[in-house]
Amino acid sequence: MAANQPTLATATPSRFAPGRTRDIICLGRLAVDLYAQQIGARLEDVSSFAKYLGGSSANIAFGCARLGLASAMLARVGNDHMGRFLTETLALEGCDVSHTRVDTDRLTALVLLGLKDRDTFPLIFYRENCADMAIDESDFDEAFIASSKALLITGTHFSTERVNRASRRALDYARRNQVRTVLDIDYRPVLWGLTGKADGETRFIANESVTAHLQRILPLFDLVIGTEEEFRIAGGKHELVDALAMVRAVTSATLVVKRGPLGCTIVDGAVPASIDDAPTYRGVEVEVLNVLGAGDAFASGFLSEWLRDAPFERCAQTANICGALVVARHACAPAMPTPAEIAYFREAAAQDPARMRRPDRDAALSRLHRVSVKRTPRDEVLGFAFDHRNQFFELAQQTGADETRIAALKQLFVQAVALTEKSLALEGRIGVLIDDRYGQDALNAATGRGWWIGRPVELPGSLPLVFEHGRSIGTTLASWPREHVVKCLVQYHPDAPMDERIEQEAQLRALYDAAQASGHELLLEVIPPKRAALPDAPDTVYRALKRLYNLGIQPEWWKLAPMTAVQWQAIDALIAERDPYCRGVVLLGLSAGVEQLAEGFRAAAASTACKGFTVGRTIFHEPSRAWLAGEIGDDALIANVRERFETLIGAWRAARANATPHASTANSEAA
Repeated sequence: MAANQPTLATATPSRFAPGRTRDIICLGRLAVDLYAQQIGARLEDVSSFAKYLGGSSANIAFGCARLGLASAMLARVGNDHMGRFLTETLALEGCDVSHTRVDTDRLTALVLLGLKDRDTFPLIFYRENCADMAIDESDFDEAFIASSKALLITGTHFSTERVNRASRRALDYARRNQVRTVLDIDYRPVLWGLTGKADGETRFIANESVTAHLQRILPLFDLVIGTEEEFRIAGGKHELVDALAMVRAVTSATLVVKRGPLGCTIVDGAVPASIDDAPTYRGVEVEVLNVLGAGDAFASGFLSEWLRDAPFERCAQTANICGALVVARHACAPAMPTPAEIAYFREAAAQDPARMRRPDRDAALSRLHRVSVKRTPRDEVLGFAFDHRNQFFELAQQTGADETRIAALKQLFVQAVALTEKSLALEGRIGVLIDDRYGQDALNAATGRGWWIGRPVELPGSLPLVFEHGRSIGTTLASWPREHVVKCLVQYHPDAPMDERIEQEAQLRALYDAAQASGHELLLEVIPPKRAALPDAPDTVYRALKRLYNLGIQPEWWKLAPMTAVQWQAIDALIAERDPYCRGVVLLGLSAGVEQLAEGFRAAAASTACKGFTVGRTIFHEPSRAWLAGEIGDDALIANVRERFETLIGAWRAARANATPHASTANSEAA
């Protein structure tokens, strides 16, 4: 940190008008980014891309929402799949999309990006007559703008007559209603028509017309954020200090200059003779993977503190951390840090700056980035498990049915679950476990409904654990929809012979690492094998989970057999201690009868970790046998399955309604 930077200031009056329901409205680019997955390849040679939300304004709206602000996106998307992806992504993060209009005449904007080396990031903007450049004054009214503390607009949305007019109208509303205004200069020469259409990589071309245009709008802003190159285009001068002086001549705004590894400089008054005489806030230097989007992360971090009336030092510190984290990651919006990550990075960097030079290699930070983001709520999981493979094959053999009928049977199960969901109003609470050997069509039918979907990877009955599609589990997960939960049943006993246990643990570690890389949630179904040589003690499952936690394996979900209330108390305490971000536990059935399962539900009802059940054979066995044997038809099968499933749902909810969650204070002896 530079010696001349100010100390934290004492509390001052708010920068913002009171009583606003929104913190910030972001007007500007909203597009799909397709990032090359082959790092080091020419864009011509890239073979696959990862899809992310993109566009500078959208990235900032997303980042502000992730950091807890009430942000809103003011833009347009096309009436297409990519437009829906963008609005759903923003909404899931908590961003208000009520004024993200759907344009029926234009497609959503698209950007292709490559990562050739540390200094080369080819990108192509597909923005010919795109939706976000068609935003119109009629897309918003004065009341909407006046509802916010601040309005952010990016420079691109002054580059054509139509968006310039809409942006000017928004600024007029803001100035009339004490809404603080923010400009992210966001200078892209290609979007001003100054380069060839495929040259999105060029960041700076001097142009008097662009400079004059920017200087006409600069007086309308209270805060201006930009890189050194962007302030040079705004000021029309080659030397940064001279450019800042020209900017200051037309605006009294606070100027925030992003200076890469040097951090940032803030000019809140007269421009000094040397840039080094202005308060400069250094950040932690990190190794660069991808500079694209780091500036948007910086702005999100700065605004997250500025809008909470923090002093500039705090704004700059948080902004620098956000930029450093995103520059070391592959994406932009999904790479934005959470408050938990920022707190971790701030503390770790204060203790040992060198440790944070490669934040992408810090396991604890990577884990926080995975688990501390907003996720689809799963407070209750009411699951029907029909991922069984051997059992359905045996049923087909017993009844003389063709094995191909199993796929049709599983599709009927999906219909039954959908009817139960609708009948009992269980949106967001339904779960299924479905395999891809017999259930691929059923998986396809279930995907996209908002269900919790578990999908097995183990070869049934394998001990030691074998993955059904081979040892390269990461290759298997690459083709899975992200919403699928990786489910693995493992026969694991903490007292098993060492060679057996080590093999099981190595396989689980490989699976865990693969799921971390792919982004899928992981469910481990732990069943201790029943052998005379192995003790069947009350604390066996507890010690199995504890051992896996000791190995650094932290699945989002556990699937466990029913146990006593005392054992559940021990499991609750273990999970609370070892992984507070764990999504929970679901109960398995093991073909037990309904009353026996109900008893298990009652024992688990007080558990804070147990979120529900995923039961299979109790529901499907008898109806499936009858259907495969031709004794009942489709409608009778669906009705029978629904009756059993809904009976279990009723039993679980009755047990839960009569229980009081216990404190998670037990230890291993309590098991």
